[in-house]
Amino acid sequence: MWQALRDLDREWFLKLNGTGTEAWDGFWLFLSDKWLAIPFYLLLLLVAWRDLGWRRLLLLLLFVALLITCTDQLSNFFKVGVGRLRPCHDPALQPFVRLVKDSCGGRFGYFSAHAANALGLAAFFTTLWGRRRLGWGVLLLLWASAVGFSRVYLGVHFPFDVLTGFAAGALFGWLFARLFTFARQKWMP
Repeated sequence: MWQALRDLDREWFLKLNGTGTEAWDGFWLFLSDKWLAIPFYLLLLLVAWRDLGWRRLLLLLLFVALLITCTDQLSNFFKVGVGRLRPCHDPALQPFVRLVKDSCGGRFGYFSAHAANALGLAAFFTTLWGRRRLGWGVLLLLWASAVGFSRVYLGVHFPFDVLTGFAAGALFGWLFARLFTFARQKWMP
């Protein structure tokens, strides 16, 4: 069964990674750049500040920092623990990988920290705001999905790396939003 899943993952990777063109490479590189997200995060913080005020915003920042630390470190733990090569480091796939970046990244890729962090933030704010800011939730989920796809497009992750990152991000984003809500009600009613 695991071999069938691995084969399916490789097949999907080759199809998705193979759809790339030079005309779109710059866009997906730009989207995958972690510094691109800073203005977006600042806008999120501005909206959160308007909802919460300064004191509660500082508490929110603490929980967001813990969320990102958790998803990022869990991804590193799995990368080393599972030891699955990135597609661009896999000798059997290297001739077929369309590597868009200058470098491939670390040797192992299971699971994608980019995907986990992006969906973690999307799940955090979507859980926190619920229907009240549904448009923001949709925008965050679209953005996280695009970041996840960019990792396959660029040739640095398999689709299951991204999907697992999404699952971890969704779980921890929801969990930290609930913890933030509890802490806010307990300490800053």
